[in-house]
Amino acid sequence: MLLKELIRFSTQHRTLYCYMILSIWIFLLIAGMYKYIGRNTNSLSYILNGNSHMYGGASITATPSMDSNNFAKYKTRCTPLSHINRLDDGGILDGWKLQGVLMIIRHGDRGPMSHVRSVPHLDCGITGDNLVNKYRSFLYNTTSVSGSNHMYWNKVGPFHGFPLLPLTEKECLLGQLTYKGIAQLLHVGEILHQIYAHPLGLWIRQAATNQYGRSVANSTPYSTLLNSDEVVVYTTRVRRTFQSALALLYTFLPTDKWLALNVKESHSIAFCFTDCVCQKADALRKELLKVQKRGLAKQPMVTQVMHWIGNQLLQHTPNGINDPNEVVDAMLTVMCHDAPWPCRRNVNGTERMAVSTKANDLDLNDVINIDQDDVLTGGVGGAGMVNGVDALGAVNAVGDVNSNAIQLQTANEEVSTSANNEACIEASHVSTMMSFSNWQSTREVHHAFYKRIGLMRAYGMIRHIVSYMLRMISGDRTKFVLYSGHDWTLQYLTAALGIQTDNTFIAYAARLAFEVYKSEAHTDYYFRVVYDGHDVTQQIDFCEGGKSLRVTRDSRGNKADLCPIENIIRFLHEDYFGPLNATNFKDACIMTANPKGNEF
Repeated sequence: MLLKELIRFSTQHRTLYCYMILSIWIFLLIAGMYKYIGRNTNSLSYILNGNSHMYGGASITATPSMDSNNFAKYKTRCTPLSHINRLDDGGILDGWKLQGVLMIIRHGDRGPMSHVRSVPHLDCGITGDNLVNKYRSFLYNTTSVSGSNHMYWNKVGPFHGFPLLPLTEKECLLGQLTYKGIAQLLHVGEILHQIYAHPLGLWIRQAATNQYGRSVANSTPYSTLLNSDEVVVYTTRVRRTFQSALALLYTFLPTDKWLALNVKESHSIAFCFTDCVCQKADALRKELLKVQKRGLAKQPMVTQVMHWIGNQLLQHTPNGINDPNEVVDAMLTVMCHDAPWPCRRNVNGTERMAVSTKANDLDLNDVINIDQDDVLTGGVGGAGMVNGVDALGAVNAVGDVNSNAIQLQTANEEVSTSANNEACIEASHVSTMMSFSNWQSTREVHHAFYKRIGLMRAYGMIRHIVSYMLRMISGDRTKFVLYSGHDWTLQYLTAALGIQTDNTFIAYAARLAFEVYKSEAHTDYYFRVVYDGHDVTQQIDFCEGGKSLRVTRDSRGNKADLCPIENIIRFLHEDYFGPLNATNFKDACIMTANPKGNEF
């Protein structure tokens, strides 16, 4: 009976059941389509929102909720003044005498290396810094021509006529040091003064004498005149490295010794001096650039974000936007100076942004007449280098604009992200680009070619450093040697020595010190290596473990590692070219076959 009633009920409501089943099926179909569209990685909205990024076999998730004004982990490259501190630096070790210091630095904060569109509220100056105000007043009183506010280096030599300060206070000029960069090096110099100046005896005053060697009585009975070889300064012929060196030395030395400085030129960013030409290093660098290019080609999502940000920031891109490092450099210009991320407004249906002409308002001779945008010839393989990169290799690394760029450009013109038709760079876009840049940089620093390139490029500089170490321990008057260079300078050196870095990025005003010591108990000589205030002596292969001596650094019981001088001498003369399967620099640099190596 019950079965009969159920059959009758189902027959009467068959139409209702059909409608219900059809409705459920349509709902599931729509939900599935919505889910698919929402996760389609080729969707422009998905890419620009930076929801998820696949790099090779690993998944890196962006953090859209991250405060767009902070990005603290990326801004460490900018070196805020609060990050410039004394940490493991030596100077005075119980039972040891400081014989000398060799210091390698990167220049301070600079303007972008590519033409960047006008960014509202971008201020590359600094206000209220006492050291900057004191330094500017000192330069005005000692170096400026009467009736002029311009301050130039007046000594004869390769740097004659170089300005001692940035040409403008607040602008980020193309490749030029900023006032923030000046402040960074002044603060670094102040810390180095606290650590090294008195142990090295650079502030010991000597009685002033006349031409017969007799003491002279006057209003200033003591003088701090600089011996010709007491402080040695090398810098590339680029304004930002020259200005950085002098800013550091102003707070490090007495003013009389600063005025007596003689600045020497390095023709290469590697400071390789006589050991520069190396075809193998050029070839390996080109291979690395090809690997990077292939890695980017596998990430169409990142490529489109790169084009999106590049179109917002870069002004002149005749060859297209193909280099993520160029885009990241422009992004750091905004990020390092806490400027808001720009938007492009729709005007008559077309996105436009005001073009900056501030750099063009100045006399171009005042901006780039000597810098040559970091093109240094005579240094590496006879080829010019642009910002430390082999120019020919950089050209090879830049290909034609692919179809993805054209598609995104078309799509960008149709984007309307707000009611007032503005298309903006957002925090998620920045996280996407910076995450990829960090990932690629981390992979590069662990690539076999990176170490080999470092060994070949840094050989000349390490030879130069060791020669000055020997002079310091043999009673020579040299006490402090400064190499004012670029990020590539420190990349080569840290790679060659095996100093561990998370990635290839070198922060502005970074410093690497070789401290040379003599034991007061015996005649043995040692050295230690300090990178940005951190003792990295144990990271060097020929100093690790039992090869170094652990001593007490201060009264609080902190320790320091000292490496025997003979270790670095033996490394240079016997073991240096082992990883390159050669016995000397010439053989290591000869091209024998196309380089092969592990891919990223």
